[in-house]
Amino acid sequence: MQPEGKSALPQNLSVYTSANTIPNRKKNKLWRRMTRNWELYLFIAPAFLYFLIFHYGPMYGIQIAFKNFIPTLGVTGSPWVGFDHFIRFFNSYYFWDLLWNTLSISLYELAIGFPLPIILALAFNEIKDSFFKRTVQTVTYAPHFISVVVMSGMIITFLSPSSGMIVNLVEALGFQAPQFLTDPAWFKTVYVLSGVWQSAGWGTIIYLAALSGVDPQLHEAAVVDGASRFKRILHINIPAIIPTITILLILNMGSILGVGFEKILLLQNPLNMGSSDVISTFVYRSGLVDAQYSFSTAVGLFNSVVNAVLLITVNQIARRTSENSLW
Repeated sequence: MQPEGKSALPQNLSVYTSANTIPNRKKNKLWRRMTRNWELYLFIAPAFLYFLIFHYGPMYGIQIAFKNFIPTLGVTGSPWVGFDHFIRFFNSYYFWDLLWNTLSISLYELAIGFPLPIILALAFNEIKDSFFKRTVQTVTYAPHFISVVVMSGMIITFLSPSSGMIVNLVEALGFQAPQFLTDPAWFKTVYVLSGVWQSAGWGTIIYLAALSGVDPQLHEAAVVDGASRFKRILHINIPAIIPTITILLILNMGSILGVGFEKILLLQNPLNMGSSDVISTFVYRSGLVDAQYSFSTAVGLFNSVVNAVLLITVNQIARRTSENSLW
């Protein structure tokens, strides 16, 4: 029995030693790879630090959504209230109005603004005159470089009831111009169409880049087989940009409740508040204007969680139905 005991002890020690050396080997391998490619890590360091400091660092303050935040006591010293702020928001009379306005504007914008860059890209790709193509592209994506403040000022000027260019044009055609800026029924249309005007041309660049990777021999073979231009677009160009369409659709669905409040806030007034008040503007008003920091943080956290759930859900659906997904 003695020899067996002596032989068993070194065997156990060898297993224990090998189990401990595996993580050390992985660490050494990772360190060697980092030192060998230090230029690449140095290159991504600014972006990594940016997200770490300005995106992940402030997440420490999310805890005030579950506290009754008192500035004199600080974040850690404020008393816990659990989900009281969330329950207060869900039970409020304006919850469904805010949710409906946010969803309706986002879905309206998605239905109009998402397919239009695809159509423009397919049309630009068929234009043979390079001068005309460059001119139209420049005209369509130039509004992208206009700031939100200037764009909102232009919209207010164009739609002014007294001197607006669009209002005067409608009246010159013999129609009664609606109150674009004060009628709640027109706010969503004004917001979405102005957004399409500003961003549709810029969005075509992504799809044109995807279309540039289409093999010309596919079109040549289709022409030989007698395929028309429409059939070549339908069976060659569109399948080539399906992966890009899927990725952008997933990203858009992930921000469906993240309607930017800048333009809405600039176009908002007491008369159109019924259709222009969304979750983001409510968070701004309740948090910065009314100083309800914990309550506004809870509402913003609810908005972010819903967006994250939608992003993961749509990505999983795309992953199971096709090979195109974010992860």
